[in-house]
Amino acid sequence: MIEADNYRVLQREIRRRIGVERYLLDQLREEIRPLKHQVRQIQPRTTTSISLVGTDGGDNRLHFDPFLVQLIRVVDSSNNGYCLEAVTPTTSVAELSAKQFRGREPATPLGEMMAALGVRHLSELSPMIRESAPGRPVSPSWIQVYRELTEWAVLFSILRTKDFAADTLVVYDGLLRSKVFAKGFFRRLLGEIEDAVEIRARKSRRKIYLAGVAKKSKVLDRYRLAMALEQVLTTDYPAYVEVPREMEEKAYVWPEYAQGDDRTGGGGETENIMVGGKMFFVKFGSGRRDPVWPVDIFLPQVPEAPVVLGFLLADAVEGFPIPLYPRCLQKAHEHAALVDFDIAVLQDQIFEGIRETLGPEAEVLDAFRLRDGDPARLRYGRD
Repeated sequence: MIEADNYRVLQREIRRRIGVERYLLDQLREEIRPLKHQVRQIQPRTTTSISLVGTDGGDNRLHFDPFLVQLIRVVDSSNNGYCLEAVTPTTSVAELSAKQFRGREPATPLGEMMAALGVRHLSELSPMIRESAPGRPVSPSWIQVYRELTEWAVLFSILRTKDFAADTLVVYDGLLRSKVFAKGFFRRLLGEIEDAVEIRARKSRRKIYLAGVAKKSKVLDRYRLAMALEQVLTTDYPAYVEVPREMEEKAYVWPEYAQGDDRTGGGGETENIMVGGKMFFVKFGSGRRDPVWPVDIFLPQVPEAPVVLGFLLADAVEGFPIPLYPRCLQKAHEHAALVDFDIAVLQDQIFEGIRETLGPEAEVLDAFRLRDGDPARLRYGRD
């Protein structure tokens, strides 16, 4: 615990540093000031909105899981399931790659995306997924990469194959950017997505819009205080403002994460390999202090930003339990989350799988289950 005298010393140090570096805040205010005159009102529009979400690895709150089983599950806001499989950090990448195909034909949405990109092995698709070296510790981080690839694959599959009865807004959970693809593949995927949208518009006369919505962004975190001081997006109506690429580049450690086609001009080291959207700061409420969200609009559809954000507004005003946040995303999260009964069933399945593997030694597992898994909790004097 910090002593009172040390608190006073710390207080003086903090205030001195803030005073010395006040120029940084002034600089941020200068950068954000021009945006105040670029804020535009969102006009509400109505259309069908759907979203897809993958189950987060953090949702697997199991009490006992020695094999670190992770579920790869992707559902949409209507509770339609597109992927359900279990993997562990030691799962063979070669086996997982082969599972995406049935002979030469794709067997899963991920297989469809791999076929469209001309790859057959997951290690070709992403350098972050590779077979572990024998005798070396296995990192589970590749599973999160595999989960993200699966989400992109399901999005790609939906845009190509789903029967849309009307013009539809598809909302991606997060910004339309990715670092997990091998160089060139994400750009090619974006081209395939653009083709799928154009084919749908030409054949069925259905317009499909694509946007990504995030709960937070390093860009928004960097400029949030400056925006409040300069009264940017403090309107008494729903509004948005386009974020200049220069501001994005100053917020990200990797400038490539801010270099879209509209910024790079293509070619060379500045080729866009990670970015599929143009960022906007968006306020869906009519209150001056309502939350502001970072929204990516699919690059080819940026000229139609007022339309896309009008559709998002209609969905966000009904947001619950998070107010003024797209309801379709929240519904997809509700369907994807593993809680209560789902977790209990998953835990039982893990116990049953271990029991079957142990064979004659299964009785040891039964005795193990009766032990207190967290005896330290008794220090709190409650169950």
